[in-house]
Amino acid sequence: MVDTMASLRALFRSARRTTTASRLAAGPLPADDEVLLDVPDQRLAPALVAAGRGEYEPAAKLLAGTRGAAEWEERDRYVHRLALFARSRAEWLDEWSDAAPHDQDLLLVEAQLAVDRAWDSPARAELLRPVSARITAAARGDDRDPVPWRLALDHARGSNAGHKYFEELWEAAIRRAPHHYGCHVAALRYLATHWHGSHRECFDFADLAAQDAPPDSLVQALPARAAFAYLTDGCGPEVPRARLDAAADRAIELSARFPAADPWPAEVRNKLMYLLVRLERWEAARTQLHLVGPYATSFPWDRLSDDPLGHFVRLRAQLLAGAEPLPDGGPVPSPRGAERPLAGHRGHVLADDH
Repeated sequence: MVDTMASLRALFRSARRTTTASRLAAGPLPADDEVLLDVPDQRLAPALVAAGRGEYEPAAKLLAGTRGAAEWEERDRYVHRLALFARSRAEWLDEWSDAAPHDQDLLLVEAQLAVDRAWDSPARAELLRPVSARITAAARGDDRDPVPWRLALDHARGSNAGHKYFEELWEAAIRRAPHHYGCHVAALRYLATHWHGSHRECFDFADLAAQDAPPDSLVQALPARAAFAYLTDGCGPEVPRARLDAAADRAIELSARFPAADPWPAEVRNKLMYLLVRLERWEAARTQLHLVGPYATSFPWDRLSDDPLGHFVRLRAQLLAGAEPLPDGGPVPSPRGAERPLAGHRGHVLADDH
């Protein structure tokens, strides 16, 4: 098996030198006004509703349950969503802090919230420095938990940490959960940020990680994430078309392992739709559209529009009408040959993709 820890370390050295397959949902797709953005799953939704009432107990119970069952992917996603909610409605988090200030799940949400708040500032690196202590406190809670280490990886990227320190964090993270998707995404973002334009190195890392991961692991979608970065940042040497198609094919296989119209794989499928449209693989994009069902996600559409839901709905309409649109909503004037590299990076991705 490929050692992804060794693969990341090798990339640093190189840079210094230079379920069951889903079927399409029966019946028509939901109407435009039935498409929803960033829908929480059935476990998270009640916690968010309670938080809206200022009640923290359901969120605390939810995160304690993910920790007890070692559901690290779910835990990571819920921490992100709860911290995002707390940016605009923090009363429930304040109540939690008053009631149980040393609760390890509370500490993790607070650390995520602190990173998120610092991220958008021009003084990000400076603001992130004191957050390190919060992340360390969260990491002391459960030694099995990779989520504080994913947060530490994001923190290291935002504070411009050096390669050696990042490698140490990475090794600690995957020692706890070798195939944790969030940690792999954090590592991929670090590579893309610190070696801007070095897409082949990022693809190497993503491909090796996916080869090493189980077939139903979200890490199978990591090469598609590398392809998204390549197609949206507009720099670096060309990546062969075959490599982009292979990344899409791997993500298609992963998507087929989940039920249709399920909010859990919705972001993987939305990102895959973007990639398939960019590759002008129209029928495959329409297939993913049916699997997405009513579940649009902000990423990747918020990288292209201030109205991600409206953007998704417009793109969906064009695909269903048999058009050949670009991800930005415009028509493709003429298809390119599949045997040629995909030239011309269209679109614009937010620089840090936090």
